[in-house]
Amino acid sequence: MPETTSAPHPPHAPRSVLVTGAARGIGRAIAERFVAAGDRVATIYRGGDLPEGVLGLIGDVRDTASVDAAFAEAESEHGPVEVLVANAGVTRDGLLMRMSDEDFGDVLDVNLTGTFRCVRRASKGMIRLRRGRIVLISSVVGLYGGSGQVNYAASKAGLVGMARSVTRELGGRGITANVVAPGFIDTDMTRALPEAQQEVYRAAIPAGRFAEADEVAGVVEFLASPAAGYISGAVVPVDGGLGMGH
Repeated sequence: MPETTSAPHPPHAPRSVLVTGAARGIGRAIAERFVAAGDRVATIYRGGDLPEGVLGLIGDVRDTASVDAAFAEAESEHGPVEVLVANAGVTRDGLLMRMSDEDFGDVLDVNLTGTFRCVRRASKGMIRLRRGRIVLISSVVGLYGGSGQVNYAASKAGLVGMARSVTRELGGRGITANVVAPGFIDTDMTRALPEAQQEVYRAAIPAGRFAEADEVAGVVEFLASPAAGYISGAVVPVDGGLGMGH
């Protein structure tokens, strides 16, 4: 009897995708992945050049009216947002004793509250559609901790509670909410570190190397796919084993 093989999943119809902060780094790689898959991709960003095929919406996730206006434009051009990837983030590193209220508050306002504003706005359309994929970009630092990063780690850990609460609220409506927690990624930021510091970081990573941004983008693409319909409230590390167990 000939062997039978399961039929591959048919490619999905083009979807309306919104990625925050797609001008560089991980956000750029994620946007490029969705464009390559045939999706209609928009971004809320502060400036810079964008990958080909991405609709750029200048906006500020710290401002609710700005987020609402950007979503309205994306919906007008591409239809209701079916996939939200909340990637925009900032750092204001400093030791706890010297960290100002402003440095703590500013990081939370972008990384945590800014993500909340985008998730809240995206959920309205997803509830009407009775489907949706929400992917929040956290960090290994969110669960592993980082010296000099009390603000950043707190903001990134908060995304886990957000995704899990959204899962409990909206899980029955065909909407998933997951967290991707990258480790050290080979971006301009890590390449700018002194070589000795890079070696210290690499030595702590079981994989022995930094990730490529596209390796993170591949996980995001999977979590947004039909194949991941029963995955929600998960924290998926993409860190070469750096934070395992956390």
